[in-house]
Amino acid sequence: MSETPSAPSGAVGPPDLGTTAPASPRRPKGQRTRRKIIDAAEQVFAAVGYHDASIVKITEAADVAQGTFYLYFASKLEVFEEVVADLNQRVRHAMSEASRAATNRLEAERLGFAGFFRFTAEHPALYRVIRQAEFVSPRALRHHYETIIGNYAPYLREAMASGEITPTDPMVLAWSLAAIGEMIGLRWILWNEEREVPPAVFEQMMVIVSRMLGVEREVTDEEPV
Repeated sequence: MSETPSAPSGAVGPPDLGTTAPASPRRPKGQRTRRKIIDAAEQVFAAVGYHDASIVKITEAADVAQGTFYLYFASKLEVFEEVVADLNQRVRHAMSEASRAATNRLEAERLGFAGFFRFTAEHPALYRVIRQAEFVSPRALRHHYETIIGNYAPYLREAMASGEITPTDPMVLAWSLAAIGEMIGLRWILWNEEREVPPAVFEQMMVIVSRMLGVEREVTDEEPV
């Protein structure tokens, strides 16, 4: 599960979300303030949910004035959609960086999944905020997943073309692999007080992943996450 980032950290959400806030600030101070608001919004949405969140709570968490908030975002919905877009960019970057040293597709999957699980453990809001998007902003939710899969599938297609993995529909495979990572992370990171995927579980998952790719391997106790 690996791919490449396509937008700088803190970039505004996609045009199809219909955002109306001012353009991203160019000055370092403005960028830092905007970053503080996004980080605070992530924490608030994850902690109390979209409907119980408020601009007051977000600005208090960011330690900025309410008026400052409106210099960067037009509404609570807009900053929520930006948090979704920001989490999307950061998790893709984490997976890309983690898998950069891979020498084959299976290794890229192993390293990419490990990067995803580490990011999830550090940012539980990834699950909590994205799940809220199903009701708060379905467009943001769909964009989140389609962006991940759209960057993921070409690598699988390339590996199929080179004969490295078994030919199949790369889009179906990408969605299936992403689903495995999300569900394993939900069960063993979000619901697990230890905030990690046990090595034995990770290895069992990789056996399943390797079979999906058509690359058989044995279960081992080595190579923990």
